[in-house]
Amino acid sequence: MADGVKKERARATRRKIIAAATDLFVAQGYAATKLEDVAARAGVAVQTVYFHFTNKRTLLKEAVDVASVGDDEPVALLDRPYLAEIRAEPDGRRALAAWMSLSRAIFERVAPIMTVVRDASGTDPDVAEQWRVNQDQRAVAHRELATLLDAKGALKPGLPLDRASDIIFTIISPEVFMLLTVERGWSPAEWESFVTGAVADAVLA
Repeated sequence: MADGVKKERARATRRKIIAAATDLFVAQGYAATKLEDVAARAGVAVQTVYFHFTNKRTLLKEAVDVASVGDDEPVALLDRPYLAEIRAEPDGRRALAAWMSLSRAIFERVAPIMTVVRDASGTDPDVAEQWRVNQDQRAVAHRELATLLDAKGALKPGLPLDRASDIIFTIISPEVFMLLTVERGWSPAEWESFVTGAVADAVLA
């Protein structure tokens, strides 16, 4: 079998395992999910799960990463083409709207499993570290948004970049997304409209 075919089959197997793990983590929590359960759900041997991911912590990290960007391509979120389009948009409000459209798509995928990470972080030190890493990554992304809005001259006069970054980080959060769309029954579109307005009111001139 050609190496290319082998690699694609292995990648397809990894995708099946990640999808199965994501479903189980969200449905029954991190602690209750066993790798044997994931293997059964994915239709593979448990040894195959261990071969690809070594342990449950690594599998959780991979599930979060795939949910964050929507695929398993090794390209960071901030290096993707749609971010280049937002950076190139000269109008700050249109750039924010484009960012929020992207955020909605991301949160629809990632918020449920980030809730799993948050809930498990209180009792599992490894998951707590995963939560911290994800929070730091989110802070970097929202610092990028504040920076590009500042470069377009769109921030409120006198608003420090650090403060704008913190405000954006707080408002555009998976916690707020889950509170409104799950607890309060809002649609993702309603969340997007509300949060876009809230950020605009808080940081834009």
